[in-house]
Amino acid sequence: MTVKVRFFARFRELLGTDIITEPGNGTVLANLVRDIAQKNKEGYDAIFDEQGSFREFVIVMRNGKRVEIADAGKTAVVDGDEIAVFPPVAGG
Repeated sequence: MTVKVRFFARFRELLGTDIITEPGNGTVLANLVRDIAQKNKEGYDAIFDEQGSFREFVIVMRNGKRVEIADAGKTAVVDGDEIAVFPPVAGG
């Protein structure tokens, strides 16, 4: 199984983008992102809190559709998925 994970803005600076990974069957979205983010402590801390949960402002999408943070721990990824992780969006 192959999944692409894309980080944006500040997360991209810390973790890179267009990361191709081969998670095992049954891997859930939160664990996939956590495994990648653990390669950079600053990146991990930007996305996850002290309990290892997504910070409330993080935006996670799977194949262009937003995944609620509460569902990320039970949403399994499948072959061909594209996961996007965004920091909060601000502008004016």
